Amino acid sequence: MSESLAESPAHVILIGLPGAGKSTHGRRVARLCGRPFVDLDRRVVQVAGRSIPQIFREDGESAFRALEREATAALALEPPSIVAPGGGWMLDPANVALVKPGATIIWLQVSPQRAVRRMGARIRTRPLLRNVDPVAALEMLLAARAPRYAVADVVIDTEVLDWKGVAAAIRAQI
Repeated sequence: MSESLAESPAHVILIGLPGAGKSTHGRRVARLCGRPFVDLDRRVVQVAGRSIPQIFREDGESAFRALEREATAALALEPPSIVAPGGGWMLDPANVALVKPGATIIWLQVSPQRAVRRMGARIRTRPLLRNVDPVAALEMLLAARAPRYAVADVVIDTEVLDWKGVAAAIRAQI
């Protein structure tokens, strides 16, 4: 049974490293709860008319982050959704300020090794992970991002739960 959007809290934002399952779990939970699913990276691509690797290559990470902030601000005009931003979304405190108070931020924790296995060949589409040792790169990203991820309202360890367990843990926060 799907709950009424008016009775449910604002957006649920899923954060974590690339490969944590933000999009995969987000789509599933949105379907189960009858909420819209928002992939912020796809929104940025639609607005920019270019892929994320192109944005990084042509304009740099700061330009991508500015587009990401604009996509986050647009959420204020939308019904409560399950939102999957990129892995670096939490690095910008302005993003969090745009959705708080109200939104529930959930950190989907995953080890760099497991994240790399989950991404498989898709890892080549990740600008920060191309042409480098992806495990080492994710370890560095995690070390840099963990303090920001730690401000999440809820932490879910995706390595100890199957997809149904992760979905149930997310739904419990809605």
